Amino acid sequence: MTKRKKANPAPARSARGGHLSGPPREARKTKAAPAAVSTTLALAAECLVAGASTLKESLGSRLDEPHPITLDITDLQRIDTAGLQLLTAFVRERAGHGRAVEWRGSSPVLTSAAQLLGLTALLRLPA
Repeated sequence: MTKRKKANPAPARSARGGHLSGPPREARKTKAAPAAVSTTLALAAECLVAGASTLKESLGSRLDEPHPITLDITDLQRIDTAGLQLLTAFVRERAGHGRAVEWRGSSPVLTSAAQLLGLTALLRLPA
């Protein structure tokens, strides 16, 4: 009877190219699937300071996306100034790099809060 070698499930760190960077560049040269034309992010029912870090991560991961980002505000029922600040910074940052943000649905809460704070034009909310 012959002994089998145990499989090594994970390559050594040096072979992966670092702990955050993933596999080395040579291994990344696979044919990628075609990119989507638009990416949609559905906002939660509440965009409050308590969930600001989660919203910031979601928006931040889409900042450099070359295609338009669609923010779905259909379910949005509550938003505070922290949520508005994050949305405004996101829209402004993308616009500064010539990247579009589109809106899907409507949210009277967002519309009235943006009007109250004078952010309607900066957020580029539909009329």
